[in-house]
Amino acid sequence: MASNDSIKKTITVAVLLCIVCSVVVSTAAVLLRPLQDANKLKDFNRNILLAAGLYEDGMDIQQAFDKIETRIVDLETGKFTDAVGVKSFDQRKAAKDPSLSDVLSTEDDIANISRREKYSKVYLVRDNGQLQTVILPIKGYGLWGTLYGFLAVAADANTVVGLGYYEHQETPGLGAEVDNPRWKSSWIGKKLYATDGSVGIEVIKGAVVKGAPGAEYKVDGLSGATLTSVGVDNMMKFWLGENGYAQFLNNLKAGEA
Repeated sequence: MASNDSIKKTITVAVLLCIVCSVVVSTAAVLLRPLQDANKLKDFNRNILLAAGLYEDGMDIQQAFDKIETRIVDLETGKFTDAVGVKSFDQRKAAKDPSLSDVLSTEDDIANISRREKYSKVYLVRDNGQLQTVILPIKGYGLWGTLYGFLAVAADANTVVGLGYYEHQETPGLGAEVDNPRWKSSWIGKKLYATDGSVGIEVIKGAVVKGAPGAEYKVDGLSGATLTSVGVDNMMKFWLGENGYAQFLNNLKAGEA
């Protein structure tokens, strides 16, 4: 009688167990993918609502988001376009596609993103047909990686309504304070552009002195997170500049988007 403890049988059982486990894991992954994708989209939409100051605990996120108008903007012309489909366009994938993005020069790439997509989704909040807020996707390199978020701007195309990041790799307690509600709220009401049209908003080192000249353009730096603060500052300068949304915001203000 053959021994059940033979090396051959042990290996056979181990291999069969691995196969069974692989099948179970793969099947679970396939079956759960739609749920995972739905939850990812729900969280994405939630962050848009948060940036716009429209999110409330317990609300129906999809129902609230359905009231927001999603459009595609050609970043070269700053105008709305139908060149790509709203539902099918994946902005993060487009940034890596040579046919849908442009390589940035070292001089222009202050946000350290390498390539800039040719089109961007923007999210419009209206009240009785009147534009109230536009939410702009933004991204830029911090200390450890790229931060992805949204900047919400009032209809005047110059006043911050809100700011939020939904993905980053910054250090907990330091750069990760970009998630701190107190710091995010300090952006509300700040002005984006100076009177000469240049990008005026900046993240400074230290705290903003209330009432000081230019305070309406300045945001407190993150304590102990200089590189993250610089990254956020550069991100704003890029996306509010000529390679970002400057032309779109000018067109929006003039009613020509």
